Amino acid sequence: MNYKIPLFKLNFDDAETQSVVKTLESQWLSMGPQSVELEEVFAQMSGAKRGVAIANCTAALHLALMALDIKEGDEVIVPSLTFVATANCVRYVGATPVFADITSREDLTISIEDIKRKITPRTKAIIPMHFAGYAADMEAIMSIAKEHNLKVIEDACHGPLSEYQGKKLGSIGDVGCFSFFSNKNISTGEGGMLITNSDEIADKIKLLRSHGMTTMSYQRASGHATTYDVVSSGFNYRMDDLRAGIGLVQLQKLPADLEKRSQVRKWYLEALEGIEGITIPFKDRHEFSSNYVMPIVLDNADDTRRDAIRERLHSCGIQTSVHYPAAHRFSVFQEYVDGELPLTEYVTDAELTLPMYAALSKEEVSYIAESLKKAVSE
Repeated sequence: MNYKIPLFKLNFDDAETQSVVKTLESQWLSMGPQSVELEEVFAQMSGAKRGVAIANCTAALHLALMALDIKEGDEVIVPSLTFVATANCVRYVGATPVFADITSREDLTISIEDIKRKITPRTKAIIPMHFAGYAADMEAIMSIAKEHNLKVIEDACHGPLSEYQGKKLGSIGDVGCFSFFSNKNISTGEGGMLITNSDEIADKIKLLRSHGMTTMSYQRASGHATTYDVVSSGFNYRMDDLRAGIGLVQLQKLPADLEKRSQVRKWYLEALEGIEGITIPFKDRHEFSSNYVMPIVLDNADDTRRDAIRERLHSCGIQTSVHYPAAHRFSVFQEYVDGELPLTEYVTDAELTLPMYAALSKEEVSYIAESLKKAVSE
């Protein structure tokens, strides 16, 4: 279906095309100088000491867990209201995902009180996900982590340059992981980034992302080394320079793009005000956010009513989505579910995601709000 207003639009122009052409003309396509530059620029913009370019955010989460020595028999507390990768990566290292509820319908990030309830002697880490680019309560999470000697991996795939108490998301915990998937704030098709303030963690992950090899092919081709050793079992989780070049262009555009998204969100808050039967998560948050998505939660609704409203919006030419199906409901995780997560279960059935991108006009936002008001009232 061709939508009048799609869910998202790529912020691409000739600059990305020229970046690809430049990389092709360089005849160095795999991980190389542009990947290194992307790591350095992203880390600097994110307030972190080190950046490590990765094939995708799932791989970043996987390597973060490995670098922090999370293994079989350990437990990792994760939100259920997240993309499934947040929980899947815990299984990659043989650990057990322990699902926690969200804070409220107004705050879709992981519940601090439920984290406290879920801690056991086997708990070794927490993975908060910063939903829509709005921070989980990192002050409380870091306090809990310090008290119980836990590691913290920030799933910041929604939040490049988003802030919490003056710090960039991803730079607060032990490791921060970002996604450059095609619909993210920074888009390279596939790809991701890991940031950390620990040289030890960064160096370990650089080994793990490339088969445990002590030098990369670019280093050898540049004359910095002629041989290599393999010092650990690793993976091929490298980014390539084609994507890194696009990522550098996207990073240059990101601050202006996020400022425009902030304006779009203000228009949404004005246009949605007074519509009965909806809750707007993070409505009263004022710290700088990437505004990756624009979620709303329907009041007194279930998935049948939510899906009917989505169909009405689609008939108006407005694309919507759902962020996300609750991970703990998936068949693969049933053996790890211990009790209900009532807030998550309600929101996952009643949430719908409205279009959000920098190029949205005030008139388009008004049209979306008017269409939603009619759809909710029917």
